[in-house]
Amino acid sequence: DRRQRQMCIRDSIIARKGKMSKFKSEFFNLMLERGFYNQCTNENGFDTYLYECEKAGKPAVGYLGSDPTGDSLHVGHIVPLMMMRWFQKCGHKPLTLVGGATARIGDPSGKDKLRPFLSEETLQHNIEGLKKSFGKFLKFGNGANDAIMVDNWDWFKDINYLAFLRDIGTCYSVNRMLTMDSVKTRLEREQPMSFLEFNYMLLQGYDFCVLYNKYGCRAQIAGSDQWGNITSGTELGRRRYDVELFGFTSPIITDSNGKKMGKSEGNAVWINEEKLPSYDYYQYFRNIGDAEVGKCLRIYTDLPIDEIRRLESLKDKEINEAKKILAFEATKICRGETEATAAQDTAVKTFEMGVAGGDLPSLQKTSVDGLSILDAFLEIGFVASKGEARRLIKQSGLKLNDKVISDENYVLSASDVVDGQVKLSQGKKKHGLIKVA
Repeated sequence: DRRQRQMCIRDSIIARKGKMSKFKSEFFNLMLERGFYNQCTNENGFDTYLYECEKAGKPAVGYLGSDPTGDSLHVGHIVPLMMMRWFQKCGHKPLTLVGGATARIGDPSGKDKLRPFLSEETLQHNIEGLKKSFGKFLKFGNGANDAIMVDNWDWFKDINYLAFLRDIGTCYSVNRMLTMDSVKTRLEREQPMSFLEFNYMLLQGYDFCVLYNKYGCRAQIAGSDQWGNITSGTELGRRRYDVELFGFTSPIITDSNGKKMGKSEGNAVWINEEKLPSYDYYQYFRNIGDAEVGKCLRIYTDLPIDEIRRLESLKDKEINEAKKILAFEATKICRGETEATAAQDTAVKTFEMGVAGGDLPSLQKTSVDGLSILDAFLEIGFVASKGEARRLIKQSGLKLNDKVISDENYVLSASDVVDGQVKLSQGKKKHGLIKVA
């Protein structure tokens, strides 16, 4: 929309004035300023192409792909998704590709073994889930720079294998393929790699060229772990179709301990609300480490750079105000302003006012009589097993109505119900309710 584009242009101007700016296009400058830029197949070429499109008011076309191996994206996928969001704000057209075909093989990148095969029903269910995830960050429609979604099953389902080997396979060198990280790492670890997986980069490279021929798509935007698959497509474009295609990647975002962001206590932080309540999504960002606040504000929100600089300069206890803004803005993009406000209100009531907010994770019971404390924490989802609950009890990590639990054999009764509910807590930041009616 107009306001977002004006903000995008303003951020671009700020970036150009800064010492770190060196690009002509709005998109490149935004990516550099906000910490998205990691690597590009031809930095000057892609920057010039985008600049000429921007100057002419003609949208460039770029794509982001994801195999439907699950029915929702998670926070780890948001970085390239936010890149596509900015790509669209700069006037360009995003394509989102779901790998209905490539999911039948499985991307070997970062994996030590063949992914499990999925049924047709599961694949279709997952594709619908990915559509929902993409739609939270991009505007889909029929406009010039509205996003569209495509499925590579549409062009692979009837392909002739011999024709594919002759027309596409001859453009690839096995010597070169063996140097790709997805292959090289597996071989160095002496982990078996099937011929099926070895073909994956050919299929993704072909995807890129199909999108170029059909939609004029000349860019693939992704995380750095996709570099080998991206260059597979750019090389095929040059050899087979005599066109320069561009690859642009983001860094892998890690916390101050070097761990990949996107997991909370070992569990994925899902984008779709069926997989994770909005309150939990909000709390993930609210509990980000102090050192990650500026980085996360740049990547996971639409806030202007000057406001981010102000927030990341806050010290000591004041940094918590920046975390609250980060959590609200990130949740607003993914779940909408109403859900973000509800999550924020629940957090304030729970942590600042000492009362149980209405958006906390909850269980509905007609009675708690006979419910073991281990089952209570297992059912509400705070532990993955009774063994984990026992371990946390020994560490004084679980509470019942704000009192530390010391007996792993404790069984709840009506006396534990206060104002129609029982409060369960794990540590200082995770709370839930058993509502008794």
